[in-house]
Amino acid sequence: MPSTSATNRRSFLARGAALAAVPTIATLVGEALAEPASADTLPDYAPIPPSALGPAVNAQGYFVGRVQKNLYWVTDGSYQAAFLTTKEGVVLFDAPPSIGHNLQRAIDEIASANGVSNKVTHIVYSHHHADHLGASALFGRNVVRVGHIETKRLLARDNDPARPVPDLTFQTHHRLLVGGERIDLAWHGTNHTPDNSYIHFPDHDTLMLVDVNLPGWVPFDSFNINEDVPGSIAAPAKAMAYPWKHYIGGHMGRLGTRDDMVVYQQYVTDLIDGVKKALATVDPTPFFTRYGNNVWAAVKTYQAAQVDYAAAPVIAKYTGVLAAADVYTASTAFIILESIRLDLGIGSQIHP
Repeated sequence: MPSTSATNRRSFLARGAALAAVPTIATLVGEALAEPASADTLPDYAPIPPSALGPAVNAQGYFVGRVQKNLYWVTDGSYQAAFLTTKEGVVLFDAPPSIGHNLQRAIDEIASANGVSNKVTHIVYSHHHADHLGASALFGRNVVRVGHIETKRLLARDNDPARPVPDLTFQTHHRLLVGGERIDLAWHGTNHTPDNSYIHFPDHDTLMLVDVNLPGWVPFDSFNINEDVPGSIAAPAKAMAYPWKHYIGGHMGRLGTRDDMVVYQQYVTDLIDGVKKALATVDPTPFFTRYGNNVWAAVKTYQAAQVDYAAAPVIAKYTGVLAAADVYTASTAFIILESIRLDLGIGSQIHP
């Protein structure tokens, strides 16, 4: 294909995606977007609402600001970390590689302005993913790293020198005390990952929960590419049970508020209601035509495709129903398959 045609095709697809996203973004941020431009002036992407944006980064590519008292946050416009200054040193929360050495620069900036130590003594891991921990090794070996016990297991498995395993671990709850400051760490079940932790700053009215709610933005692919969709759907209610005013979501440009969490919950509820309505009205005939309406063959193919998700226990739950699948219509069987998918917490549609 000539390069001009390829460019036009990419532009067309980008425009289509942007237009499709407009109603969702407008609903989430509660703002009306500008009227669509004419076909001749239509941009490749819809404009991002100002309420979804954070502060501008400096010439070095980062912004550092106060959350409350001696708790600060750092962002490069896409990723976020936080740090707490104490009389014994600095506690850092996550170390995204995209921010990298700017983490120490941000800490130096604040320490110099406030006359406190700039030495990082502790790093608290939210979860094991490299995009949030890949700069941990920059702080050397003489740092106490803290994380969930599953975080330690997963990092030991990954054997990544950039992400040293935690020195201090916890199973369900742990109160970290450093220099007269307290940080409450908790694990309330699987959500984005099996080890994703709730980090509460009770003296700073702040909660940090990474990769669940990104303030001002809708969740992308499978709720931010997480490993437990139902767990992530339940996470905001668990987060709201804590007392806090400020929210650090780990991504994008700004801090969140309780209102952001409420809007996010409303968005997810609307999404689930829409899925249920679609399942009740969708015509599954094209899917089952491939199997000559042999529902059991479809189920077995579906089951075989889910081996990486430990599907057997979930499939077993439906065995009694599926064994008599010949008495069900294709529509009913489709709903059964969707129920299995939802139990597994994967994907947005069935791919036979």
